[in-house]
Amino acid sequence: MGETAEFVGRAAASQFDSGQVEFRRVPYVSDKELLEEIVEEAKEFNAVIAYTIVIPELKEYLIELTEKHGVVAVDILGPMIEAIAKVSNSQPRLEPGLLRRLDEAYFRKVEAIEFAVKYDDGKDPRGLIYADVVLIGVSRTSKTPVCMYLAHKRIKAANVPLVPEVAPPEELFKLPPRKIIGLTISPQLLNEIRQERLKTLGLTSRADYANMERILQELEYAEKIMKRIGCPIIDVTNRAVEETASKVLEIYFKGERDGK
Repeated sequence: MGETAEFVGRAAASQFDSGQVEFRRVPYVSDKELLEEIVEEAKEFNAVIAYTIVIPELKEYLIELTEKHGVVAVDILGPMIEAIAKVSNSQPRLEPGLLRRLDEAYFRKVEAIEFAVKYDDGKDPRGLIYADVVLIGVSRTSKTPVCMYLAHKRIKAANVPLVPEVAPPEELFKLPPRKIIGLTISPQLLNEIRQERLKTLGLTSRADYANMERILQELEYAEKIMKRIGCPIIDVTNRAVEETASKVLEIYFKGERDGK
């Protein structure tokens, strides 16, 4: 009996004065031999079988066995699946473990989001080894939003800013180049983005941060680091975050397939 069946069974048992009912869960039932053992044990202990089996062949065999041995069996999911099929006018997939897979996918996404936040902007280089992808580039090349987008795709992404005055963490050079992706951008667009950023912060647009000479210096430095690592490089000029993230995913999955 799976988790769902046990939960319903306990809720039903609580309606009786004693409420003392012993439960035995038998997960991942996938063959007829195991069903025969379960029914025989249920008959011996005068037990009720509450089941969530959705594979038609196994479900029919269980019904046949319980009727043959006089064992009471309750289909927990069947009536609800039939009702949804009726009102939605669609057929159920009838595959076991789908809810578990959905739960696992959800928790992987949450974990990836927490990872992106924790290792954003090079906060803790020690975490780079645990990343699926590490994005590198100068400031304002969409590293953080791309990492968050990837996290929603269940990819653990970290990012490291490249600044001429600050040496990249040594951990970066110990990673396989296929795990690192460089982001670059045109100097003119970066200048515009940074000037707007300074306005938002209430600072003068003449600050060194948005100075074209400084921008060219940063981009040149970043390119040297990327070439040293030997990683793929994406030009994010005029690319939406979604477009950049799609390109990152394309490179990531290709690297996983090739094992490079």
